Amino acid sequence: MVKIIASSVRKGNVLEVDGRLAVVISAESFFPGKGTPTTQIDMRRIEDSVKLTQRYKTTEQVERAFVEDRDYTFLYADGDGFHFMNQENYDQVLVQKDVVGDSAPFLQAEMKVILSMYEDKCVAIELPARVVLEVKETEPAMKGQTASSSYKPAIMENGVRVMVPPHIGPGTKIVVDTAELTYVERAK
Repeated sequence: MVKIIASSVRKGNVLEVDGRLAVVISAESFFPGKGTPTTQIDMRRIEDSVKLTQRYKTTEQVERAFVEDRDYTFLYADGDGFHFMNQENYDQVLVQKDVVGDSAPFLQAEMKVILSMYEDKCVAIELPARVVLEVKETEPAMKGQTASSSYKPAIMENGVRVMVPPHIGPGTKIVVDTAELTYVERAK
């Protein structure tokens, strides 16, 4: 176990909380005008999938478990879960739906991901920072709208909702930030 400060905890990290391992689902730091800055960490315990929320002072130390990050390629999903293949030895691993969680809509065939393994069990998944998706539906651009000031909702090919500039229409391929679910740029 390694001690790190709470404000440096990121999604996918594995922490030890009360003697049990938990995967970080989200971590958000709050810096109020007055008072102590805090970091709220939402986690899922590995052994029983119970969700936890902890709030720490941003400078407080937390225990980070050692996990091995390995490169895998996404193969397919079925009723059992998500299937990935190791890049080096071609071993296949099955990852449960609750581990993949919100990342599921972004998985595409042959996508390279990083799986965090603890005692040969997958505990977290890290997607590429950006993916290219096609806009399936969006509102038409309003006359007089400027691209810099307003965004409109768009539904992507995977069903995820992203705010896009007014000039983006259905059929356009765009780059989406997978961590923030935000529009980055038009795909080249």
